[in-house]
Amino acid sequence: MFSFSVRIFAAALGAAVVMTMGAWAVARGEDQSAQEQKAPGAQSGEGAKDEKKKIDEFAEAARLLPGTAGQPECVWLGRRVVSLLWRDDLDTAFRHLDLYDRFNCPAARIQETFRCVVRQGNIDPKSPESLNSRVHACWINPSLPPTTASSAPPPGTPQGTSSQ
Repeated sequence: MFSFSVRIFAAALGAAVVMTMGAWAVARGEDQSAQEQKAPGAQSGEGAKDEKKKIDEFAEAARLLPGTAGQPECVWLGRRVVSLLWRDDLDTAFRHLDLYDRFNCPAARIQETFRCVVRQGNIDPKSPESLNSRVHACWINPSLPPTTASSAPPPGTPQGTSSQ
């Protein structure tokens, strides 16, 4: 009889511990979700700036580009296709290109923009924003002059390895 009472007591104690831990986990989850809800409010200023920048870019394209090349869907898809082509993601670029064609966007604009991006030279891979800004600039004006390489050695400097 004594061992039966001990078993019941142990089971009741175990159930109480499990229920307490469950209630503690739920309360902790609510605290974390409340903190997560506060975090986006702190970053809403930065998100609003990014959203305004995107809207301004689309408005600029609509103002400067004739025909369908300035429509927001063509600008967004076209810039995305060119970025994907630059990053050698051809499968995804071709899927986006199908959508670009479905919206009756000018196919020549992709070629002109990609040519402009390539002529500008290498892009810093650590800064993805530089690719986006270059693609946008080339989308607006594909006849941008090529940039000169600033890291080229001065004339008369020996190339290759030294024989020391």
